[in-house]
Amino acid sequence: MKTKLMVLLFVAGIALSMPPANAEVGYIDYQRVLENYPAAQQAMKDLDAKGLELQQYMLEKERQYKNLSTPLQKQNFETQTQNELKSKQESLYKLQQDKEMQILNQVKTAARAVMVAQKLDAVVSDQVVFVGGVDITDQVIQKLK
Repeated sequence: MKTKLMVLLFVAGIALSMPPANAEVGYIDYQRVLENYPAAQQAMKDLDAKGLELQQYMLEKERQYKNLSTPLQKQNFETQTQNELKSKQESLYKLQQDKEMQILNQVKTAARAVMVAQKLDAVVSDQVVFVGGVDITDQVIQKLK
């Protein structure tokens, strides 16, 4: 009796964990979405501009360093510049993370809306789909615009 109950619970658990036979999965080409999403393009431009500012900062610091005469001045300047550079790099990294998270959340929201409209059970990246599924990349791009 106990063995029959265990087998019955095991079979019921497997049956409940399996997706329905008619489950539909959508997939998106995330890279193509980013290439066609104006907000993502603007975020990239903003990050590139900040990176260029950092490069300009370093060039200016190199010029200033060359004008220093004593080893003590150079050492103090190096220490100060390293601290400032570290702060600027951390700021750029945080900005990059924030922008990526914003874009990802917006894409997820659009994908979720398309998933509901198309009556799909899930949306995954195109890189994990081997065969089958429904490509909803274009609908997600349209939703984002």
